[in-house]
Amino acid sequence: MAEQSSNQNNSEEIDLGQLFQVIGRGFQKFFNFIGSIFKGLFHLLILFLVFIQKHFILLTVAVVVGGVGGYFLDNYLPEKYVSKMVVEPNFNSVQQLYNNIDFYNDLAKAEDSITLASSLDITTNEAVSIKKIFVDSYSDENQKIKLFDNFISELDTTTIKTIDFENYLKNFNSLDARFHQISIISTDNKVAKKTQSAIISSISVNDYFKLQKRINDENLMLQDSIYMQQLIEIDSLQSLYKRVLEKEAEKPMQGTNINLAENGESQNKELALVKEREVIKEKLVELNENRANKSEILNIISDFPARGVEMKGFWNRYLFVFPLVLLLIVTGVLVVVQINKYLRNYKY
Repeated sequence: MAEQSSNQNNSEEIDLGQLFQVIGRGFQKFFNFIGSIFKGLFHLLILFLVFIQKHFILLTVAVVVGGVGGYFLDNYLPEKYVSKMVVEPNFNSVQQLYNNIDFYNDLAKAEDSITLASSLDITTNEAVSIKKIFVDSYSDENQKIKLFDNFISELDTTTIKTIDFENYLKNFNSLDARFHQISIISTDNKVAKKTQSAIISSISVNDYFKLQKRINDENLMLQDSIYMQQLIEIDSLQSLYKRVLEKEAEKPMQGTNINLAENGESQNKELALVKEREVIKEKLVELNENRANKSEILNIISDFPARGVEMKGFWNRYLFVFPLVLLLIVTGVLVVVQINKYLRNYKY
């Protein structure tokens, strides 16, 4: 029995020893793998430094030439100005707005100044100055939350359970935003303001949107008349209850026989009318706000300024961009030459 117990202990010790050996080899392989990554990165760094050392003069010349060229471009090319306008499209006109802006931008890219001038109601020289026109959504988290509230308010309770704010944001489209910002980049700091009326009218003259606005105005007027009629009816009922209470008060009191039930019922009805009147007033306020927001097919939240703002920043200065571009081009050519040389000498 003692010998059998000794053999069992030796077997367990051997199993544990093998387990620790396996774990040790696993850690060793892991650390070797991490070390190989760092060695590879270090090797790439050395190759990069050797490459710079070998072609230092040529790379320096590229940076200097690019800096001189960028300096002259900054001083001799006309300055660019950016102007921005914020609008609020109504009656599902946002898609038409984006289509129109893309059309203007295509004309500017193609340098079709004649068509662009005709579309924006400006002169040909002013159209030539326009370099880019684009539009993007203008919304923050608060506006997205309001849009989400409006979205779920139109859904049934079953559908609401399957939609949360995170999923809504994942499927949020720039066209869904309430406000949109139109930007014009040009060499003429006054041309953007001159294009404003043409951009707005290109949406407002659309027959479909005009029909939608007319129907919306008629619906608002009808709803307003309904609310006003309800207020008149409430006033009539309040007057009626008041007269009833006055007549009840004029009756001679017979001892202590006072009908408190009827008196309380009249007061409850009058209180309900007061509450209903307040609800209708709130609806009228919402109706007026809706009328103000939908007064135009395309509301202008912020006009184009009288003068555009000069474009500044690292990427708008040739003095910084041109040397970087030239350096990347020269580096790419040198890398291609090195690869081509390696391939010629490669033996297979």
